[in-house]
Amino acid sequence: MLEKVPSGEELAELLGPRLYEVWVELCAAIDEKYEMEQIWDRGGKEWRYEYKYRRGGKTLCALYAREGCMGFMVIFGRTERDKFGEARDAFPKAIQKAYDSAQTYHDGKWVMFQPEDTNYVADYVRLLAIKRRPNRK
Repeated sequence: MLEKVPSGEELAELLGPRLYEVWVELCAAIDEKYEMEQIWDRGGKEWRYEYKYRRGGKTLCALYAREGCMGFMVIFGRTERDKFGEARDAFPKAIQKAYDSAQTYHDGKWVMFQPEDTNYVADYVRLLAIKRRPNRK
């Protein structure tokens, strides 16, 4: 965990105004559907920050930030990959392409999206529903 969580101003400066808007809208959409623990951490070699949504020891998704770039990662287990396969035609081609090009490891398919605008926020939330049913009304 991070000792000092970045402020909204620091995050906006790091990402830039357009991506900060995407970050805020995506987090708000997730918060609306899911009650989760939110954990800030260092983002490893590639990213400055990681912002993870977790509950019961399981990660729903993570957002990543570095200068001028944001990432949104969802890891799909075997049953979740099957569910995505059944629903894939309901998702935009860009999401299908990111899914198809993602690496599959022993613990799941690690799909990293790099949102550039808010166009796919609702689709990202629908992806999360494949992983875990929303727990807020």
